[in-house]
Amino acid sequence: MPGTRPTAAPSTAPRANADDHHLHRCLNLRDLVLAQILCVVGSSWVGVAAGLGRAQSLVWVAAMLLFYVPMAASVVSLNRRMPLEGGLYVWAREAFGDLGGFLTAWNLWVYGVAVTATILYAIPTELSYLIGPAASWLPENRLASLAIVTLMLAGVTFAAVRGLELGKWIHNIGGIAILIVFAGLILLPLVAFARHMPVRYSPFSIAGPPLDLRSFALFGQMLFGALCGLEYIAILAGESRDPARSIGQSVIVSSPVICAMFILGTASIVALVPRAHIDFIAPIPQAMRMTLGTTGVGNVAAILAILLLQLRLLGATSYIFTGVTRLPMAAGWNHLVPEWFTRLDPRHGTPINSIACTSALVFALILLASTGVHAQEAYQLLTNASLTHYEVAYLAMFAVPLVGAAALRRSLPTWLKWTSAVGFAATLFSLFISAYPFVNVVSPRTYTIKILSTIVLSNLIAVGFYLLRTRTARQEKAALEDAA
Repeated sequence: MPGTRPTAAPSTAPRANADDHHLHRCLNLRDLVLAQILCVVGSSWVGVAAGLGRAQSLVWVAAMLLFYVPMAASVVSLNRRMPLEGGLYVWAREAFGDLGGFLTAWNLWVYGVAVTATILYAIPTELSYLIGPAASWLPENRLASLAIVTLMLAGVTFAAVRGLELGKWIHNIGGIAILIVFAGLILLPLVAFARHMPVRYSPFSIAGPPLDLRSFALFGQMLFGALCGLEYIAILAGESRDPARSIGQSVIVSSPVICAMFILGTASIVALVPRAHIDFIAPIPQAMRMTLGTTGVGNVAAILAILLLQLRLLGATSYIFTGVTRLPMAAGWNHLVPEWFTRLDPRHGTPINSIACTSALVFALILLASTGVHAQEAYQLLTNASLTHYEVAYLAMFAVPLVGAAALRRSLPTWLKWTSAVGFAATLFSLFISAYPFVNVVSPRTYTIKILSTIVLSNLIAVGFYLLRTRTARQEKAALEDAA
């Protein structure tokens, strides 16, 4: 993990100063650390990794060395040099120019919108799981489900309009919730020991995984899907206090916690749940019920864990939604999208038009998922491709020290090029795995064609929009010069 300050030459690229744009700097180090934990740690990954059995710790360590450490190094170094609102979009724009920056922002934006819609769409099902059999009708009732999702989206939108003075508390609660859940999970084997239950607890086993396609598929998913997200907070650099320093500190403080949560949490699942019976959707409540019983204390603990996980999901939804609304604003400052997206609420200093547009798009995606079978297939395809969009954005981040603008490359430490090369290769491998899965699909080839076609079509639309916008801006500039 990088901890020393590299010498960086001052950038000559135009920079968007958050204070000039009247953004409120309200995120301190505590908020940033909790946001990192909230964004990176997902509960289902301990179940996925537990599918590897006693090989889980070795695989986690390999994934962290090959992807997490390079990601952390890139985030700390690039943010330290360019601590600006927009994060990865700004880094890519300075490295690859307007088109490279715009395409990076586009892929981040598509990912964020799709993930927000996916999480909100699943809330009625999550609620029915929380309430129990009496609410099993809820996901199938379109009117009730849509009403719940609309209410949640309205709440997320309201929080985004009010700004991070309110939003950060939603994110903090989500981060604290996932910390509590994992603390309970990590301590669960001690409870099992006290109750004289058979426990196979070996958190630091160095057993190797079987060298088969399933292991490679799980490893590829864990590489990126489980560990990505540290760079997302940099989107809000203009709303953070001393972002050049505090965002890097948040990475350094949160990283040991995140790594311990994954390794020790997975070890608890391996110790308590038979490998053939792991619930990959809800492994933590399952482990709690198996250890504490299905009634009384065990049932209450499982329900509490589910409730806290829902708080984490809501916090993550608000956090991702907030970041998504900042990307058009930052791109608008550079005239890559209409200036309309940069309009700030006069009272709260938030990008009100960008928030309204993003909220409408999320709602449209949710409606798409609620209509006919073909619409649901289109929605599912977009959500499946959303992670691949995110991987494309990460490829841009790792490419900055390797093939970015010469002046920028010279200003970055040499060791960053090596870590970036490792991170680029790991992300590319993960992209290959996500585009061509070895398990759980009827036809991997058809699935691959659909995913790659969606990515290509999406980015062609982005290039078309960029060219149209550039031509329009050029015509407007010529008209103003003629008038002068």
